[in-house]
Amino acid sequence: MRLRFDGWIAGVGTASGTRLVVGHWPESPFGPVTDVMVEHADGHRVLLAGTAELGRFVAGTYSFDDVQVVPIRVNRSDAAWVVVAGPLTLRFAVGGRGALGRLLRSVPRPLARQLPWVRAIDVPARLLRGVRTHGSAGNGRREWYAVHDLHRIVGARALLDGLNLGNLAAVDPPVRFGFGSTPRFPALARVTTTVEMPPR
Repeated sequence: MRLRFDGWIAGVGTASGTRLVVGHWPESPFGPVTDVMVEHADGHRVLLAGTAELGRFVAGTYSFDDVQVVPIRVNRSDAAWVVVAGPLTLRFAVGGRGALGRLLRSVPRPLARQLPWVRAIDVPARLLRGVRTHGSAGNGRREWYAVHDLHRIVGARALLDGLNLGNLAAVDPPVRFGFGSTPRFPALARVTTTVEMPPR
């Protein structure tokens, strides 16, 4: 069985060392949902999930030290996003797409979603340090990312438990939730994620 999530992934680093990965999925097996993965400077990994069902699924696919089910609200436009997830408020500004974004956008979506294509671009993706397009996930699952577009994030402000996490920074070191990270540079990717479940 293959489960498909269609939406966006945003990866942001902060001067405090905390890195944030937002998955916003208007289309998913769980309906329109959002999750936020937080890795603190000391390596502690927290999942903020909009529903308990989503939290169980994501925690069964990736690795976390803590899972919290919290209300999540997303307001987005082409130029700016606001994500409020329980104790976290993240605002970020979206810049233009570079050469890589233009290249990804030129690939027809039906082709981009095919596993052979995803495997073919896995090797060049690794040049972005920590980025993988497919791999083994938790509990015998396989996962792959079909990236359709890529924009740089050019500004961000994040408050967690009322504390300012500092200026926008690289996603460095790479996050350790699963088999791959987001790009080192803060970025917003338009993506279709497929999770293949093992036979029961």
